[in-house]
Amino acid sequence: MRYVSINIRTILFGLLFAALPWAGCGRTATPSAPPPPVQDTPPRHDTLHVAIVPDVTSCFLLHGTTRGYDYELAADFARHLQKPLRLHLARTEDEAMHLLRTGSIDLVASCVPEAKAWKRDCQCVFPQSEACPVLVQRRKHGQAATASDLSGRTVHVPARSSLHRQLTRLNEEMGGSIRICALPATTDSLIGLVRDGRIDFTVAYRDRAALHRRYAPTLHIAVPLGFAQRGGWMARRDNPALLAALEQWQALPATTRLEQRLAGRYKHSNPALAATAPRTAHAPISPYDDLFRRHAPAIGWDWRLLASIAFHESTFDPATMSRRGAAGLMQLMPRTAAIYGVDSTAIFEPDNNIRAAVAYLRDIGWLFRHVPDPDERAKFILAGYNGGPFHVVDAMALAERYGRNPHVWQDNVEYFLRMKKLPFFYQDPVTRYGRFNARETVRYVQDVLETYEEYVQR
Repeated sequence: MRYVSINIRTILFGLLFAALPWAGCGRTATPSAPPPPVQDTPPRHDTLHVAIVPDVTSCFLLHGTTRGYDYELAADFARHLQKPLRLHLARTEDEAMHLLRTGSIDLVASCVPEAKAWKRDCQCVFPQSEACPVLVQRRKHGQAATASDLSGRTVHVPARSSLHRQLTRLNEEMGGSIRICALPATTDSLIGLVRDGRIDFTVAYRDRAALHRRYAPTLHIAVPLGFAQRGGWMARRDNPALLAALEQWQALPATTRLEQRLAGRYKHSNPALAATAPRTAHAPISPYDDLFRRHAPAIGWDWRLLASIAFHESTFDPATMSRRGAAGLMQLMPRTAAIYGVDSTAIFEPDNNIRAAVAYLRDIGWLFRHVPDPDERAKFILAGYNGGPFHVVDAMALAERYGRNPHVWQDNVEYFLRMKKLPFFYQDPVTRYGRFNARETVRYVQDVLETYEEYVQR
């Protein structure tokens, strides 16, 4: 990407999963002043200077490529400004905020919890969901059930972090009975040490802890250790031009779509954690793996592809309902479920929901039975499941009419499905089912298949 300048060798797994020094653990530990900044020179106005605290969602290196939710959004904002992006990697939130407040950068593109000390000259410009700090431990006999169970026990936290400060305040309220060990480590690396049994406890925000638990089901994250905090990207109040540009960029529909896609890719699933998760033959994907295994043979699919659909439909929440009324694990419309004998009450039962969804997938597959390659056919079925099968049938007819292969998805049927939003194509005589905006459906096919590949690699 020509807009981005970054020394990627300084990023990643070295920072995320490096061996940790064990000095500095005392009965209590209080946050100290931030270390010297990475860079302390005024930013050039022709470049967007952004600081990120690298972690498994914000910014990381995988297979030689820099990826991450905040990194990719920051790169998109730089393109919006038509400026190159200069990335500054900060070791802690405090270090990133020091760079911002001294004018060395324009923006902190990591989720930084708001603090009173920063509100006077900085403001949250890309707010993200509030999150509560929770205790991360392994499921075992004698695990801590409340914060008071930590009395006399050691909890490891990232030094100079908001988590460190919150745990210190909690410890003061409890009379200083918790042994706090503050380390120059990331939240992700400490959770990994808990997972591997090298330490007993750490603290993380609930959304990050839940992401790790997806890949390490032995983790227990149910004990809250404080109140939810609002956080997000940070910018200086004395930079009105940047604040206005950020507001304009955030309001763009394309930014909303990009944010939703990146959230699914890095916050709900995560390729960095998938690459480092323990390889065990029976590592679960979801609580419903047995049901996926039971029903997948009815359509000759790998059960993990069904699980991938369920993840992107409901994130494995059987009680969820969309604004349009789609319900359950596989997000079936009630009228569709009723065709397969599942009423509005039974639709929320995982077994019934998956069974009806598989029957629906089987019937969609019948429409595309002439697609000879089963891998290609699966793409057609996924598109039909998300956007309606008859729009895909229209796209196949358009592909054949205009000399493309109606049995190949990428750049053939997929291309004409996207073209169905234009009058020239949806008014074509071979088009029977009208206009269709395929942006979400095309992304859905790609995302489900990427998740499936991730599950297979486990």
